[in-house]
Amino acid sequence: MSSSVHSFTYLRSSALLAGEGAPQLSLETCGGLTSHGLSPFPRFFAGFLTAPEAAAGGLLAVADVAATRYYQPQNRASLDPVVTGNGDRLRFESFSGCGGVYARLDVLPDGIDGEMLGTGTTNVDVNAPLREALAMVGGSDPLHVSVGPDDVTVTTFDGPVVEKKVPLPDRWLRGFAEVQVLASRFDLRAELTAVEAVRFLRSLPKNNRQVLWVRPAGRTLRAAAGPAAGAVCLAGPDRLRALARILRHAKALRVYGPSVTPGSPAVASAWEVELPGMRLTLTVSPDAARGFSGEGAVLDALATDQAAEDADLVSALLAWEPRVEVGDLARDAGLDTDRVRAALVRLGTSGRIGYDVAEAAYFHRELPYDTGRVERMNPRLRDAHALVDGGSVTVDGDKAQVRSRETTYQVRIAGDGTCTCEWWAKHRGGRGPCKHVLATQIVVRRATTGAGGTRATTAGTAAAAAVTTGTEAGR
Repeated sequence: MSSSVHSFTYLRSSALLAGEGAPQLSLETCGGLTSHGLSPFPRFFAGFLTAPEAAAGGLLAVADVAATRYYQPQNRASLDPVVTGNGDRLRFESFSGCGGVYARLDVLPDGIDGEMLGTGTTNVDVNAPLREALAMVGGSDPLHVSVGPDDVTVTTFDGPVVEKKVPLPDRWLRGFAEVQVLASRFDLRAELTAVEAVRFLRSLPKNNRQVLWVRPAGRTLRAAAGPAAGAVCLAGPDRLRALARILRHAKALRVYGPSVTPGSPAVASAWEVELPGMRLTLTVSPDAARGFSGEGAVLDALATDQAAEDADLVSALLAWEPRVEVGDLARDAGLDTDRVRAALVRLGTSGRIGYDVAEAAYFHRELPYDTGRVERMNPRLRDAHALVDGGSVTVDGDKAQVRSRETTYQVRIAGDGTCTCEWWAKHRGGRGPCKHVLATQIVVRRATTGAGGTRATTAGTAAAAAVTTGTEAGR
């Protein structure tokens, strides 16, 4: 497994401090891109959270996921959560060390009583002493929160910084893209009241990695014999245990998943707990032993020749919106909506775009973007391009022959494509297309649109140029 070492450098450790009239929760940040450019210690918010005990529990739940490897619980992870200031809200995100659980706490406008000071994305320090302090926050205690140090602290601080060096697996990064794409295909499947939500979640088996299927039954969820219309998959129910942190504050539970039919394989699902002024969502992969990075959900979009060019165009139009509207982007960029969605998927591979199932909308975040990593982080896509460049694909009507090493595989082009290789026989498209189908799709698209793909309209290019001119100093 490929991995790099990432360094988190904080001005100081996050802490819950005694303050005048109310405790002060100081969440320290480290390095990130904001609307004003790169900042070593971004500052996004100062003020009060309207439901401090629920917020503390939500932060702990996100931190729990970041520190856990669900398939190997004896090996703790050490990744810090990510925080994004989206103008009117704060989003705290994390992935489990095993890459199979994605957590996000959305602190919405109703949950904030203070000043949003900036937009951008950065890491936030959540250390062991802070976790202990957050666990002691009471329901009636006012809590003042700052996300990032103020300018005076940054300019006058002369003590030693806090530095953490942790391995950052490529599969963890790929999970950002996989969750975004998979979640965009989810629909609301069930909604439970607070009482029914608590009853259902507490009834789930502990230390269980099996795949469960549930479906709505009156006001609650009941176990189903298997996949069926309206059913939701829950692979490894123990992976929802972080929700226990906030159950006493729950107002409702909403469950999201893709459409399934009898015989469908296990699929991902999202479990959203509504809190006062906040939402906590856990999205779990289809298999407790497998992370999101193996799902291949981004490959179809990444395989288009114009995806990289379109991604550059679309990225210039993003402005930290809490809701990214595909139709508006298509109009401003001069692209059709399919190309905009493909561009958003490509941006998602670097964590620049997320998807909120509650609002059925994308949102903008700005993690470091390296277009060269797209293919390096997706070996099937890299291998598919190698097959195309090597002239290994021969298309004949609705079929193709793909020669790989000493074997020639037969590909049917109709629909999502099928192949005679072992990968397709094993997964049957459930984990994305194989490299032979991908290579065939690339060749067919090039034959249809021309080697370079269709180009953006002049109006779209001009729109992007106008935005870029206004933000270039900050990039």
